[in-house]
Amino acid sequence: MFELSDVVKVTTHTAEIASLEKIIGHSFAQPELLQQALTHSSQAREAEALRPGSSVRNGDNEQLEFLGDAVLGLVTTEELFRRFPQFSEGQLSKLRAHLVSKNHLISVAERLDLGRYLRLGRGEEKSGGRSKAALLVDALEAILGAVYLDAGLETARPLILNQIVLPELETFVSMGTAGKVTDYKSALQERLQAEGRPQPAYVLVNESGPEHQKTFTIEARLLAQGNGRTEFTARAKGSTKKNAEQDAARQVLEFLATQAPVLDGGRS
Repeated sequence: MFELSDVVKVTTHTAEIASLEKIIGHSFAQPELLQQALTHSSQAREAEALRPGSSVRNGDNEQLEFLGDAVLGLVTTEELFRRFPQFSEGQLSKLRAHLVSKNHLISVAERLDLGRYLRLGRGEEKSGGRSKAALLVDALEAILGAVYLDAGLETARPLILNQIVLPELETFVSMGTAGKVTDYKSALQERLQAEGRPQPAYVLVNESGPEHQKTFTIEARLLAQGNGRTEFTARAKGSTKKNAEQDAARQVLEFLATQAPVLDGGRS
């Protein structure tokens, strides 16, 4: 029986789809593609279980994720090839690896607030699936695949560039670290050494979550030149201490990029 509650659910979901379309800048001619991109396998399998004996398989986002990953790699590679003709193959590969990495994509997915749009099974919902990095990244890549199928590469390209590639590249270029993006800690160390400044202190300030899924919070404390006081503190979370330290180091580099250069001996 079709109940009023079902109408409310459909209406709400349609409104949420429209909201996400506005965020990503594309209105789907085939909105079912976007719905599939947001559907985790747990939800699809639960829906199938409600129809025992049926041979119809509910779609989830796994194949779209596979396609979106390839589209992301192609668009990113083209942009780097065009933008950095002076880079070696190794430098281009490292830069691309960062831009398509899970660590970078999770920050994009969180900024787009993709968690609120996911279609999850009850188990994933109860276990905090809306904030799981793997699910968010998979959904982001699936959305890219859905846009590609719905409107082609020329529509997917600006979405990828504007939301994923260019903001990060602009940060690297402004800091002069585009060739070192895979190791922010080393880039920060080299910069501070060149400026004669003390190295930052990396401090574990929190550790939470079950043993198999811990989250570490690290502070990178930048010391002021001369007096040893803390000039700037960056805080970052990660699934490992190393990842959190790298993100904190990136924040310190971004802070330094906004500061006026210190002239040797105060001379102009």
